[in-house]
Amino acid sequence: MATTQLLRRARPLKSNFSFITSVPGSGDNRPRQGNILVPGRKTIQTPHYCALSSRGVVSHLSQDTMKEHTSITGVYTALEDYIEKAPYQLPPIFGTPAPLHGSPLRQFISLQQDILLVLGPRRSPPLSCSTSNTDTAISVATSVGFRTLESTEYVEAVQKLRPDIVLGLGDIVIGQKAGPKRTEKMGDRTLAWMKELITAIDDEDEGFPKMALFAPILPIESEQQAYYLDDLKDELREHLSGLFLYQPSSILSIPETLSHLPRFSISEPNSPHTLLYEISLGIDLFAIPFVCAATDAGIALDFEFPPPKQSAEYKGARPLGIDMWSPGHRVELAPLRDACRCYTCTNHHRAYVQHLLSAKEMLAWVLLQLHNHHVIDEFFAGVRRSLDENSFDYNRTQFTKSYEPELPPKTGQGPRIRGYQFKSEGKGEPRKNPPAYRSLDDDGEKLEELALPSPSVDAQDLEQAFGEKVSAAVSEHESRH
Repeated sequence: MATTQLLRRARPLKSNFSFITSVPGSGDNRPRQGNILVPGRKTIQTPHYCALSSRGVVSHLSQDTMKEHTSITGVYTALEDYIEKAPYQLPPIFGTPAPLHGSPLRQFISLQQDILLVLGPRRSPPLSCSTSNTDTAISVATSVGFRTLESTEYVEAVQKLRPDIVLGLGDIVIGQKAGPKRTEKMGDRTLAWMKELITAIDDEDEGFPKMALFAPILPIESEQQAYYLDDLKDELREHLSGLFLYQPSSILSIPETLSHLPRFSISEPNSPHTLLYEISLGIDLFAIPFVCAATDAGIALDFEFPPPKQSAEYKGARPLGIDMWSPGHRVELAPLRDACRCYTCTNHHRAYVQHLLSAKEMLAWVLLQLHNHHVIDEFFAGVRRSLDENSFDYNRTQFTKSYEPELPPKTGQGPRIRGYQFKSEGKGEPRKNPPAYRSLDDDGEKLEELALPSPSVDAQDLEQAFGEKVSAAVSEHESRH
């Protein structure tokens, strides 16, 4: 009751955020274009995506590399990345100095000023936690283990860190289906947390630029969250700048009076086919885990929209990516993708990238990440052109026919897996990362067995024998790996 009374006294949210869509006021769930406008930031033409980050950094890319060699316009980061020391110690991010009315979060991660900064409570995709949410907190996974994040703690963090867009707390069950009793609580908890966040944002001083608030649409049936949705479209409507969804089907739950707001999907699409499906429903902005997943797997994305015409090279469906671990690329001097204008393809060839992967050089994943983000940028640009030309549905059908349904499987060992990428299964589980070093005892025994050459041995014979042993050692090493 106290939260509701505060909310009624609060000023309506007046953020600098605006969204102009090609189908304003339409309740139809159909593909649409728009522009996300925030003063001082690059205009984001939708449909488009926000790059996912780890502690504010897009995997494998330094901030200066991202600025110079990518066209990324927005970055999503999660609060659980920064609060491993709380509540016993003050997380360093909260002590970061920032310019007047500036964002300490942007300063801490050294993000350039013209990139849109989105803050949510959890990563995408989130890791299932060992404890359940409560009426006042959600469970999160930090770099040192699981803990709870109180709603009040999240509100205080938002006020201190000041992102451009903040995602509200949602009471979500991860990794399993919510039961009937659990479902009853989800809407009530989320509504209470939203009201608390709105009150805090609206009570800020006039001099601060207002943050844009996106409300969650829960991944349950409309009837099960009817009370929450009614409050969104009535009492909370004037405080909202957008909506975000955990699954694409939730778009059917959006009230018609909120259909003009931008829709941000964190549903974890696993292929461009899934992206096209969600775009067809009218989703505007995406978080796309498969881009970084492909990079980690050593896969160079290789698709475009609209799809190219069929050629003699491909009698069936084209692969969505190229496995750069394949030994066939060792002497291939072609770019990763024909006619690609990314930094990687204009400066390097497949043989070089394959060599870097085999040598486990970090530069391999940097070059793949640059290429893969360029491919996804071009993909969305093609989608927007297709919408302009009213050919989206036809081109989507052709894309489905032209490309395989899934990305190629991982065949090589990528970078070391980070703790937040998997849940521990308990005692005795196998190592996620293979040992980086191996014992040299076996090789030492073999060396001891070798007889030293006599002084009378010809140098040419020694060279030939050495070459044979090196070849044998290389063959043995490759058979092991």
